[in-house]
Amino acid sequence: MPVPAPLLDASGFERLTVEVRDDRVVASLDHPPTRNAIDQTMVDEFHAICAALERDPRILIIRGEGGIFASGADIAQLRERRRDDALAGINSTVFDRIAKLPMPVIAAIEGYALGGGAELAFAADFRIATPSLKIGNPETGLGILAAAGATWRLKELVGEPLAKAILLAGRVLSADEALAVHLVTELHEPGELLGAAHALADRIARHDPLATRLTKTVFHLPREAHPAIDNIAQSVLFESQAKFDRMQAFLDRREAKAQAKADAADAAEVAPAHDNHDTKESTA
Repeated sequence: MPVPAPLLDASGFERLTVEVRDDRVVASLDHPPTRNAIDQTMVDEFHAICAALERDPRILIIRGEGGIFASGADIAQLRERRRDDALAGINSTVFDRIAKLPMPVIAAIEGYALGGGAELAFAADFRIATPSLKIGNPETGLGILAAAGATWRLKELVGEPLAKAILLAGRVLSADEALAVHLVTELHEPGELLGAAHALADRIARHDPLATRLTKTVFHLPREAHPAIDNIAQSVLFESQAKFDRMQAFLDRREAKAQAKADAADAAEVAPAHDNHDTKESTA
């Protein structure tokens, strides 16, 4: 029997360490000299991961090593980039690709997520963090704008007034502030963060992968596409074997519970009759 090809060969990666499981991939930003800054090498490695997950959809968990998620883009590289580099959308292209992956993406954020690091987190479907979180977009202080998704994703996530405070006035959110505005949905101590990300991935993985993929796709389509796209996606799922198997399993469980409840009721009715019989015999 032929051995399936590996999902991804990350042995040559220099910025990311990668763990591949049957239903998920964990990508860890791991470059201490730049505090996990996002440079061209890391962008290229993320593209390789995206290519693999587009071929073979799985959940993606993104995290950082060394107590930090990502300090931002590599300023030394940014300093040398010119007009054509900006027009190429080096970071925005890969973040958009991450956002559009078929299965959900979880950002497990420890410590700083600034600039490009914040925009990477914004591209995820779920964001969980540690109490040491600092997240924001200080790009205007460097004479540039947050062009890799923050100018439009952030107002969708937290609303226009707060988005402007972050983008135009350099506000950096703490963990409690990010939790209060639902930019992150959970806070965990550093030693528990990865486990919490896997617990969330486990909850996702319990659902039908095709239904999850189509729900994510439909969710992100513009209002004008609804409800037609919902009906089309549902028509695909209505014909899937998983729908029949999962619904039959649900009906079987419901029937088993109903039968167990009926059996318990019968047993409760029989017990008093036995008690009365025993009482009469004792009296006699």
